Amino acid sequence: MVLLTPAEELGLSGLSLDSRLRKAFYNMPHATIVELTDRMQQESCQRNLLYLRDGRPEVIRVLLRPIGVLPDQLNYLHFVSLTILNALKRLPDLYIQDFAVRAILPLSEAEEKWLWDSWGPSQRETNPVFGRLDAMVEFTSPMWKDSLRFIEPNLCGVGGIHYGPICQALLADVVLPAIRRLDPELDMEPGQDLRELFIQEVLDHLESIGRPGRNVCFLEPKYADAGTQEQEVLARYFHARHGLNVVHADPTELQIRHGEVCWEDTPIDVAYRDYEVRDLVQLESLHGVDMRPIRRLFKENRMISSMGGDFDHKSCWEILTDPQFVQKYFNADERQVFRRHILWTRVLSDRRTTLPDGEQGSLLDYVRKEQELLVLKPNRAYGGEGVQLGHLLTHAEWEAAIEAALRAGESWVVQRLAPIPVHEFPVVHPDSSVHLEPFYTVMGFAPTRFGLAILGRASQKQVVNVAQRGGMCGILVGRPGGRLHGPAPH
Repeated sequence: MVLLTPAEELGLSGLSLDSRLRKAFYNMPHATIVELTDRMQQESCQRNLLYLRDGRPEVIRVLLRPIGVLPDQLNYLHFVSLTILNALKRLPDLYIQDFAVRAILPLSEAEEKWLWDSWGPSQRETNPVFGRLDAMVEFTSPMWKDSLRFIEPNLCGVGGIHYGPICQALLADVVLPAIRRLDPELDMEPGQDLRELFIQEVLDHLESIGRPGRNVCFLEPKYADAGTQEQEVLARYFHARHGLNVVHADPTELQIRHGEVCWEDTPIDVAYRDYEVRDLVQLESLHGVDMRPIRRLFKENRMISSMGGDFDHKSCWEILTDPQFVQKYFNADERQVFRRHILWTRVLSDRRTTLPDGEQGSLLDYVRKEQELLVLKPNRAYGGEGVQLGHLLTHAEWEAAIEAALRAGESWVVQRLAPIPVHEFPVVHPDSSVHLEPFYTVMGFAPTRFGLAILGRASQKQVVNVAQRGGMCGILVGRPGGRLHGPAPH
């Protein structure tokens, strides 16, 4: 027998796992799929898998077929994601010391003042940034590592801390029993719980800054009529499971009493924010909200994420892909990770820069010439807003998008387009017929030193986001049975 290389064996193991999942659903009676779909809808509602749109809660769609990931793949993803996250946590210091970095990661004058006022030795020593890194990856390819491409970071108000574990639990509770009836030896289970990874980071940070209390504040636009509906549910979960006193507050509800930041009569030990600083600045300047309590939390290193969370611009990938920065600030191991897995990204402007082939050239000439390979994105938008895929536009539309981006008040980035993986999922139509339909999938990796959780999203549009009415696909850990061998020699 000719043994496969470890990379080939791992890739083919992923393909084998995916094939078994596909076969199970091919053989599953349509009546069972309809029943499972109804149960998933009901359970999603009961378990608060909801998105608020115009004041009305909508159940977030969870696709029935899980995507399998192998333990060895998880280990590599954890290493790569944590390497990137730790590099991003250094950006505030790079911003402070390097004017070239400031040009790539623009902050407003008011945001910059928050940075100067709140960044100090405590933040440098213990920088609490909890993030999710969005990426494309094809788990079933023998060269799956080469398919791993990170598209953008999310370091502030990360969505999915509640949604991700609930999606996995729904598949494990509702769908896996039906799959195992068709394939009893298929070994799959939920991965690490994102809620537990998150709260361990919070508890460790409390210990590192010497706060003896266990009062946690979740800070978000509490009275908004649109967006994710996670923090109130998480507050109840952490209180019940960990005995934490978790309050759910709007910035207008915090105040300073007897030298302590408080919500009503509860002193706050640490806060987790679903607010960018630029939003806090707007609340203060336009609506007169007293920001002294929140400023104190930042300055005393009691805010998660720290000011480092406001450097999750899409343009931070330029810092990690431009030789002038990576050679100066990052070591050889980090540079190898960036080179292999981070998409070439540049702030759009009329200048010369290092192009994807490693040569210096005109950025605008390259962008106009290589439309099919590129995507335009607003630098600091989220939820898929404003994304322009070059290969979906006419040449005239692409030229117009470039000119509009150059005229915009805020910066835009141009990024090398990564292939978006496609998976087939069973879909129940209104007449109860069942069809396998293709969906684009994007992964969100949330790394901590304790492990890695994965949030999967799926859409039939190439811009994949729950806010754009996409759905969720659960990522379950699978273990292949038996060793694979290559073909016998002739």
